[in-house]
Amino acid sequence: MSNFTDRIKPTDKGITTYLDDLRNQDYQIPTFQREVVWHEENVKKLWDSIYKFYPLGSILIWKTNIKLQNHRNVGGHKIADENFNRTEYKYILDGQQRTTSLLTSLYGGKIESKPDFLPTLYVDLSIVNQEETDDENYKRRFLFWNEIDDKNGEYKTNSGKTKKYKEGVIVKLLDIKQSFGTIESRLQKNPLYQEYEHPLRVELRRMKDVLDNYRLSFIELKGIQVVEVCQIFERINQAGKPLNIFDIVVAKTFRPEKRYKIVNEESHQETDVIEKGFYLRELIENFRNDFNKSKFLDLDDLTYLQILATIIKFNIPNSGVRNITDRYLNEIKTEQLESIWEEAKVAILKTFDFFENHISIKLPQLIPFRYFYMSITAYFYTNKNPNYDFLREYFWFQSFHNEDLLSNTTQLNNQINFLMQERKGENPQFEKFYIDRNTLRTSSYSSRGRISRAILSLYAHLQPKDWKMTTKNVIVENFFFTTDKPNLHHIFPTNSNYILENKHNNIIDSNSLMNIAYVSNITNLEMSNKNPIEYIKEYHTPDFETIISSHLLPKSILEWSKMDEMPKDALDTFIEERIDLVLIQLEKLVPNFNVYDTKEMSENQITPIQEI
Repeated sequence: MSNFTDRIKPTDKGITTYLDDLRNQDYQIPTFQREVVWHEENVKKLWDSIYKFYPLGSILIWKTNIKLQNHRNVGGHKIADENFNRTEYKYILDGQQRTTSLLTSLYGGKIESKPDFLPTLYVDLSIVNQEETDDENYKRRFLFWNEIDDKNGEYKTNSGKTKKYKEGVIVKLLDIKQSFGTIESRLQKNPLYQEYEHPLRVELRRMKDVLDNYRLSFIELKGIQVVEVCQIFERINQAGKPLNIFDIVVAKTFRPEKRYKIVNEESHQETDVIEKGFYLRELIENFRNDFNKSKFLDLDDLTYLQILATIIKFNIPNSGVRNITDRYLNEIKTEQLESIWEEAKVAILKTFDFFENHISIKLPQLIPFRYFYMSITAYFYTNKNPNYDFLREYFWFQSFHNEDLLSNTTQLNNQINFLMQERKGENPQFEKFYIDRNTLRTSSYSSRGRISRAILSLYAHLQPKDWKMTTKNVIVENFFFTTDKPNLHHIFPTNSNYILENKHNNIIDSNSLMNIAYVSNITNLEMSNKNPIEYIKEYHTPDFETIISSHLLPKSILEWSKMDEMPKDALDTFIEERIDLVLIQLEKLVPNFNVYDTKEMSENQITPIQEI
């Protein structure tokens, strides 16, 4: 039980003691901490809270034996060096902002966003405390040098404060701590302030009392794993940037570049030696920048990390990376990443190329399962003879199967093992593929689920032609996932007269993805909310008749346009015919193809399976 009680330990420490410990390199600030946003007003408010003995909120410290990449300098103060090694590290997880403000306001330094600004804080002892809760005297009590210095009379507005500074009424905050006797003696010698109970000397003693007795609150975490630390950080830091496992792995696997000289014992000649550094974040950013033509390069950091973890798991024996969950991502080592990186880049690019040029998906928003990135990259890794026909079957099989086959890490591992069988020439066989016709019928335009993405991927795969310039492909990139004005059009517009007047004659929702086609943005605007028999006439040419198959559109819509009349159940008829065309297309792409229809099964109380 004691182990649990020791995991979280509240403690406290004096301000200057804490800052001295920081300067002595007792505390580290990991690089995944967010950047400090330094504002003069906020620093003054911080000290006003201390002055009034208000609580500041606890600083969260993580004690661990894990060495992470850390900030070498904070506010211009060196708090670590390259060779810093300890058996236990104390990382500031939450409190960097307060720490930087306290450190620079007491000990000076440099603020990165304000290179010419002097952050040392001064106190005007003539500003007495007010008991009102809305007291704003802190703005005049705590001052920075730019508010005091009159530049030898050039800044008239500061002349009064310059005079106070010269008289010892405005003093450095740190001097009150370190040279209290000198400050008090100087005031005592001034005839205006000789009395011990003079308000200005009372204020000086109050400030000394604040610096001596105010205690900062700390919460120390010890014996807590990385995954738990991420969760704790996220829960206490909801207003800021969440801490994720990628940040931890980057900091943990970081290795600085080292330069040193070796002297030959015989010749006494010096040789420069450079030990290469390692910084995963920079490698991934450079990878994105070097190959910036693909939208897939913008995948989030965690996905990249999980791709690399998958490669490590299946290619480095006894790696300790048994899964791609946070628990095991934490086990990734620098040397593991170094050993796979160059080949991993090639495999990742081949995966992106597969999606773009073999499946014709140009944006990551349409990939049905994000685990495809892991399984397919694992297949391509060091694979000199990939079987693209097999891989295409794999993609469509998983994407459209009526069951989610790639939604958890157990399924991911099973699928990678299946793909590896093909790599070894073992000729693995796909199981029977089942798809529910009713799933296609009820797939919604408003959904962002796997089946919706799969359907839109299939439409994109056929490289649909423009309705007006029929030799040109529709640029299938502005999807409804990413824009308010998509190039996705309802064949039967949801607000068309036909839909509004025939709501009771059609069962299928007009928002079904079976009622969607890719068109150019201009064409989409031209169609607007017209009935299909009206706008089809505008495009109905012999060339148009040849390209409707690239949209999987049934020819009945052309016939209705010619007759200038549609049946009352035209929407249902159109969608059922289009489902037939989608299934025919899928049968060409997926092995062991089988269809059933839960709608018919429900209506007829039978459970047929149709093998095609």
